[in-house]
Amino acid sequence: MTDTIEEIRLQVMWNRLISVVEEQAMTLLRTAFSTSVREAGDLSAGVFDPEGRMLAQAVTGTPGHVNTMAEAVGHFIEEIGPGDMFPGDTYVTNDPWKGTGHLHDITMVSPSFRGDRLVGFFACTAHVVDVGGRGFGADGKSVYEEGIQIPIMKFAQAGAVNRDLIRILRQNVREPNQVVGDFYSLSACNEVGHRRLIDMMDETGLESLDALGDFIFSRTRAAMRDRIAALPRGAWENDMVTDGYDAPVRLATRVEIGAERIHVDMAGSDPVSRWGINVPIIYTKAYACYALKCVVAPDIPNNWASLEMFTIAAPVNILNAPRPAPVSLRHVIGHLVPDLVLGALAKALPGQILAEGAAALWNIHISARPANNAEGRRAEILMFNSGGMGARPGLDGLSATAFPSGVMTMAVEATEQTGPIVVWRKELRPESGGDGQYRGGLGQIIEIAALPGHEFDFSAMFDRVNHGARGRDGGGPGAPGAVMLDDGTRMRPKGWQHVPAGRRLVLQLPGGGGFGPPAARDPAARAEDLRRGYVSGAASLPRKPQETP
Repeated sequence: MTDTIEEIRLQVMWNRLISVVEEQAMTLLRTAFSTSVREAGDLSAGVFDPEGRMLAQAVTGTPGHVNTMAEAVGHFIEEIGPGDMFPGDTYVTNDPWKGTGHLHDITMVSPSFRGDRLVGFFACTAHVVDVGGRGFGADGKSVYEEGIQIPIMKFAQAGAVNRDLIRILRQNVREPNQVVGDFYSLSACNEVGHRRLIDMMDETGLESLDALGDFIFSRTRAAMRDRIAALPRGAWENDMVTDGYDAPVRLATRVEIGAERIHVDMAGSDPVSRWGINVPIIYTKAYACYALKCVVAPDIPNNWASLEMFTIAAPVNILNAPRPAPVSLRHVIGHLVPDLVLGALAKALPGQILAEGAAALWNIHISARPANNAEGRRAEILMFNSGGMGARPGLDGLSATAFPSGVMTMAVEATEQTGPIVVWRKELRPESGGDGQYRGGLGQIIEIAALPGHEFDFSAMFDRVNHGARGRDGGGPGAPGAVMLDDGTRMRPKGWQHVPAGRRLVLQLPGGGGFGPPAARDPAARAEDLRRGYVSGAASLPRKPQETP
């Protein structure tokens, strides 16, 4: 009976710990300056034990941030050293290889002391609007061109902010108030987590998190072993071709399911690119693990013990790009990693894996200014947009939904107030979902223009333009995307480009692939698609199936 009561007590405290990190994340959402954080939730937050092992993460956040942060805390501990950690400290970096994969993400880690004893760490990550350099885009030839690099260092020591770091930041970014504001927001996020943790420990009489950590990890590890043990043993391969920058890029993987672990190898993928679409291995790991977790154990908490069951490897290539490779758009290729891994798992688990989707966010960074060098408002504006998800076994794909990143849609009103632009159109794109027994999710059509008397440059960060999402089990492909001006001028899917005053930029986002043979689609579902305008009359008829991996 005593053991049972203690287990119940530890389970209650585990739930309490999750509420602590949720409040930590909400602090970041409420106080962030950048719309990408405040509106889209492009962030992560979590609590770690003194060894840097993630105990719990906030549900709010992206897999790319959460799972890289889970590894990054160890780098902070190694760099700072336990002997140089004090109550009131906060550490920071945007190192792509020790943080989250590119310079635009700021990771902060704060030690949590109870009295003089180190009981854990809080960490958080967020995407900031600008880090200087060429701006958010694929045009850099090395990481040195992509912005200011902040090695792992102290943002604050014993509560005193590093003013020299703040001054350096202000001199190197285009939006200093937003960027510096987000640094303080990240620091406050960790501070709130620390205070709530100490309140919890005082209330429950915990001297340390050791027993709670053992409970969390042991239960998670046992549950993960059971799930992996139920999978078929063997190895399966998959590859895909994606747009790249100026030439297509091949990605390849081999997924091996063992008795207690799953190993993923990215050998066979194309070499490191000379453009900023490369992916540091820390980010490749994050999204490969996320794909595995979605299939193997979506309901088991994500922490150090669950992530430990997956191992990810790659030789030096585009999915394991070493310093100083340009990596600003690491998310474009990185967001395709789940589709790559899921394609291999579909061979191990036939009929159980969703079709490919748009995958990569259609981010756009806009640099708006008055035309002809006149006086007026200038601004750096970041928008996150999503295409369609692949159809699922038994369900149509979700439309205009960010998978795998999970970020939220940014409201048009919130975007327009940040700079001199107007979003004239934002609606679902008919005919974009792949046909099948279950239809792929639809993409969007978005039209953007500068206010009268203004013009803008934009950084295109788009994929699935020349290589649409593939269907699964006989389902049809999703429609590829397109980028153009309103007069029909075609634009490149990646790189900085210009939109003259008076012109509109038109984005046609890709749709998700279909699942299952189109002839098997329920006639009532086809009729409903037609009624809602998702398809035209001709497109509502069954299409010829397309077999894809």
